[in-house]
Amino acid sequence: MMPEAIQLTRSSNGISDKVKQLIPDGNLSACLTCGTCTSGCPATGLMDMDPRKFLRMAVFGLDRELERHPWVWACTMCNRCYDACPMKLNIPQLIFYLRSQWPREERPKGILGSCDHHVRSRGGAMGVPLEDFQFTVEDVAEECREQEGFEELTVDLDREGAYFALNQNSREPVTEPDELMPLWKILHKVGADWTYYSDMWGGENYCMFLADDASWEKIVRAQAEHIDKLGCKVFLNTECGHSFYAVWAGLQRFNIPHKFEFRSIVEYYARWIREGKLPVTSGWNTTGIKFTVQDPCNVVRKSLGDRFADDLRYVVKQVVGEENFVEMAPNKSNNFCCGGGGGALQAGYTDERRQYGKTKFDQIQATGANYVVTPCHNCHAQIEDMAHAHGGDYYTVHLWTLICLSMGILGENERTYLGPDLAEYGL
Repeated sequence: MMPEAIQLTRSSNGISDKVKQLIPDGNLSACLTCGTCTSGCPATGLMDMDPRKFLRMAVFGLDRELERHPWVWACTMCNRCYDACPMKLNIPQLIFYLRSQWPREERPKGILGSCDHHVRSRGGAMGVPLEDFQFTVEDVAEECREQEGFEELTVDLDREGAYFALNQNSREPVTEPDELMPLWKILHKVGADWTYYSDMWGGENYCMFLADDASWEKIVRAQAEHIDKLGCKVFLNTECGHSFYAVWAGLQRFNIPHKFEFRSIVEYYARWIREGKLPVTSGWNTTGIKFTVQDPCNVVRKSLGDRFADDLRYVVKQVVGEENFVEMAPNKSNNFCCGGGGGALQAGYTDERRQYGKTKFDQIQATGANYVVTPCHNCHAQIEDMAHAHGGDYYTVHLWTLICLSMGILGENERTYLGPDLAEYGL
């Protein structure tokens, strides 16, 4: 709710005019007041606000009521309202602009801290020094080489001339290092020529969520320059939607020159399966365990579109069996945001985030699926939290886990997110 002490103040040269100057599709006065944005937004009702109301307040010049309204941190900027709007009004960019107008020190401490840790450490959002990342990688790689079939597995850092430069969400090396191994095993199986890069190696970018353009650009520009110096052909993003969008949009937004292609590893999973390099099978799923997929907003609706969603489904169906795949409704580019994006996981509005996520929770429950495949770390954390908060009976899993499970190469300590029905399968 808005504080009663704040008086309604109209401005003839305020937010609406500024947005119109900054955003090509920011003519907010073109709003038809139809409410299409609000009807499909899971953030509707949070903090007594919704997209239509927010937009109308901007049009009417109620700047003071919007300039510090915390709803800008509850909205995930998922673009569903923008896609549905018949007048194509870019409400997410209005939200981003208003986030940028908050005094930096007053923005959510969780998002602010993650951004600053990333920039200072030149690593990731957890602020882990490069030496610690390198030590963890070398230690886990040694453990992986003890498993049959992976004695020759190599993991290196800053190898010049490698075809792929791979990023890594810092959650794995910092809090769950065994989750690194399934990804490495896949890359080893297909004979990928890859290396980690050292400068801004973290596969996340909370500076984008903070609406700190300077820091967002600093991270992406450093990544691009370093990878070009290594001479890598493809900058390969791991299973994370927001880290994909941060680079994909950042390269364009800041006109950052680069020589590499920027691709998602999910696209390569699909390619390697089609080429026979990944000998996956769905034959293991003899009891009809059901799976559904979450379409991450940042890599589907906001960047690659349904071609990514189609690749995602192809991989899952090949791994678990087409008959064991259940669609959410709606899906693909029209899917509901889970509520974990936009920095919501670290914004501090936990009750609002969980209320937002109830739409996604109900969508998952309606499928009857036992597992939700989530190729995005924010989606993964939010959807797993929804199961605990709302009493769900599903498990949340990475693609790399299922791919390795289907090939019979998933190790004993690589099963954190599997339920009891699969925790010991194949051991």
